[in-house]
This record gives sequence, structure tokens and C-alpha cells, in this order.
Amino acid sequence: MSRYSSAIRPLVIASVVVGVGILVWWGATGLAEWASGLGGGGGPEIVAGNEVAIEIPPGSTARTIGAELEAAGVVGADDFEDAVSGRGVAAELQAGTYTFITGTDVDVIIDALIAGPLVETYWVTIPEGLRATEILDLLAKDTPHDRTTLERALLGGSVTSSLVPDGGTDVVSWEGMLFPDTYEFAADAGPTDILGLLASTMEQRVAALDWSDVEEAGLTVYDGIVIASLVESEAAVDGDRPLISSVVENRLELGMPLQIDATVLYALDRRGGSVSLDDLEVDSPYNTYANTGLPPTPIGAPGRASLEAAAAPEQTDYLYYVLTSEDGTHSFTADYDEFLALKQQAKDDGVIP
Repeated sequence: MSRYSSAIRPLVIASVVVGVGILVWWGATGLAEWASGLGGGGGPEIVAGNEVAIEIPPGSTARTIGAELEAAGVVGADDFEDAVSGRGVAAELQAGTYTFITGTDVDVIIDALIAGPLVETYWVTIPEGLRATEILDLLAKDTPHDRTTLERALLGGSVTSSLVPDGGTDVVSWEGMLFPDTYEFAADAGPTDILGLLASTMEQRVAALDWSDVEEAGLTVYDGIVIASLVESEAAVDGDRPLISSVVENRLELGMPLQIDATVLYALDRRGGSVSLDDLEVDSPYNTYANTGLPPTPIGAPGRASLEAAAAPEQTDYLYYVLTSEDGTHSFTADYDEFLALKQQAKDDGVIP
């Protein structure tokens, strides 16, 4: 071996060492950059305090949700996945539209996704005694749907009720079949959803009662709802409801006309006010002065207390009642002369005109 080869050997070894060092440095630097690009090295930078809306599609996994959250700058995807995995709640995350604040604690985000998206709602109150047309008018005022659309939904076959005769092909057939109550509706609830809830609630309220007393009297459940609507129109205090119901059933049993002013007003399509002698001559099956028996349909939407009173009337011999107190309480009697005396006293006291 020459003296030159001996001198070259250390130089070659030194070059190799330097080269390897350069390669190690380059590889480590490149690897770090590559890892950082995958979300490693501490995750993405999150700018806290920004409000963002995120749509989570149905069937999304924790990984895809995490990617959505990271893309929106809410939380890091890895942090989210790790937290979901640690809590074992991947199957509980719900789809929907959410509004998050960037930088929110990851567990708060997960809790929100488990609870589900907030749904915008509104409330509508249907008072007792309203007629079907009045309910439609009220819904047209208090919901996003106009009167024509609501009536079309009610009569189009998409809203059904086992209580409605003849399939509910006209508004009158729906009289008394939409339960009066306070309802909460989602902002995007359609006419069928809204009316369907009123109809199904009435079905449930009626089904929850024992109508055997009514049926033993030779009446049907539908007749019971008609009686409940009469009670609703006449009673101002709950204590009177079972008593008024008893008067109705006693008169029906004896074949006496019911002589309820509210049915005449219904026939005249009027609300409130007194009934004149001319009014009592109206030619209508709803005129309970001119006709015996029940009117053909309810005359309004009975509430729970009136339905209960119709299903379980007080057992009395009463045939008459008259308003005798400013608080709406009636007095009851089986004697016509006593009724006339009570009526005169109520007039003298200024309770009735």
C-alpha cells in the first residue's frame, strides 16, 4: 500500500461521518415537518373566541367529526378523537347543525354532541271551547302557515283521527276533535305535524277515560264528546261541570229538549251575547230548543275537565240550572218553579240580564 492510500483513508472516514450526520439531521428535520403536517407536533393552532356553525351529517364517525371540528378551528382532531375514545361515547354523538365557539374545552364539545343540536321552537295555546274554524284561524296567526294551507292539510287525509266520523272531509266533522292545550312546536313543523299533534292528543285524552256510564245510557263515545263540548260552553267553574253534565244526560233520558243557548249561537255562527226569541226559531239541527237529543257534532273543543265531566256525570235528578253568582257558579234544581225563582233572584242581583 502506498503512502497516499494511508493518507486518504482517514479523509474518507471523516467524509462518511460528516455525510451520515448531514443525512441524520436532514431526515430528522424532514420527519418532524412531515409529522407536523399530519397534525402531530402539538396539533393545529386554534384561535379562541370565534363562533362557527358546523353541520354533522348522519352516520359521521368520531374521526370525521373531529376533522370537521378541526377544519372549523374549534378543537384539534386528535384531541377530539382521544377524548371521545377515552369516554367511550363514539356511538352517542348525534348528527345535526351546531354552533360552537372555537377554543371551547373538548369535553364541552362532546357533551353538546351527545345532547344533540338545539332545536328552535315556539309555543301556541289553544283555549278550550274554540270551534274548529277558530282553531285554524288561531294557528294561521301563531304559526308560519296560512289558513288555506292548514285547512288543506286537515282535510287532505294526512291528518287522521279514529274519533272523526266519515274520515274528516269537512271542517265541521273535525269539530271538537282537536284538543285545546299549550303546545310546543319545532320551527320547521309542517301543517300536518301541528294538526296531527292536536288530533292525536284528543284521541289520547278520550282513550284515557272510562266511558262506560255514557255507553250504559245508550250513547256513544262520540256523543260523550258532544256532551263535553256543551259542558265546556256552559261551565265557568270546574265544580259545575259534572252537574251540568248530569242535567244534559237527565234531559236526554227524559226526551226533553236541552235548551242550551250556546248551540243556538253555534247555529247562527255567533259568539257570545244573549239569544233572542227570534234566534230560537233558527232552522238548524243545532237548535236544541226546537229539537230533542244532542246536536249532530260538538260545538267546540272540550278540555280535559269537561271530558271528565261528560264521562262521569254527577248522579242527580237535576233538570235545570241558572247562573246565580258573579264568579260563574250556577244553581241547580229538579223543580221548574224553583228554577224560575232562582232565575228571578239572579236577575234581581244583576247576575243575568
